[in-house]
Amino acid sequence: MANNYRIAVLVGSLRKDSFNRKLAHALFKMAPGEFSFQECAIGDIPLYNQDLDGNMPEPVKRLKGEIANAQGVLFVTPEYNRSVPGVLKNAIDSASRPYGQSAFAGKAAGVIGISVGALGTSMAQQHLRNTLAYLDMPTLGQPEAFVQARDGLFAPDGGIGIEDTKKFLQGWMNTYCEWVRKHAKA
Repeated sequence: MANNYRIAVLVGSLRKDSFNRKLAHALFKMAPGEFSFQECAIGDIPLYNQDLDGNMPEPVKRLKGEIANAQGVLFVTPEYNRSVPGVLKNAIDSASRPYGQSAFAGKAAGVIGISVGALGTSMAQQHLRNTLAYLDMPTLGQPEAFVQARDGLFAPDGGIGIEDTKKFLQGWMNTYCEWVRKHAKA
């Protein structure tokens, strides 16, 4: 089956062995065949500077294009100091500018994250949802998913190794994919 739905994926961690990147890749395996995922590089996005709105740096143009060509955006974020990592916020600020030319408007958003703490990434996700509302992104509200990293969570094949968590995340992914189908522009 051809891939009909492209999802731009923004992982809020630059760490090579990031739990959030592993979670993103495990989720990709759970999606129906008509979905494809592109992890968007955000580590090379320069700090947002409004003076550059008329002449956007190439990494920003690339990111805006990847988002523009997608039907949905999946945000997979850690929590730094009870909020969104700066690298993710910078990427969002850059791709949403100049005012009136946001790459995000109307894109179906999913928000999820993993951390070692018991609260998962609840505060970061809430802060991110506030930003996404302003960007006019229909954002999946339920189920919320605050995943705690624990031994055995990731299977050797990159999938989810704990059965109850796998079942929960499969349900989350099914719901997100339905959300994209509902909001994808024709």
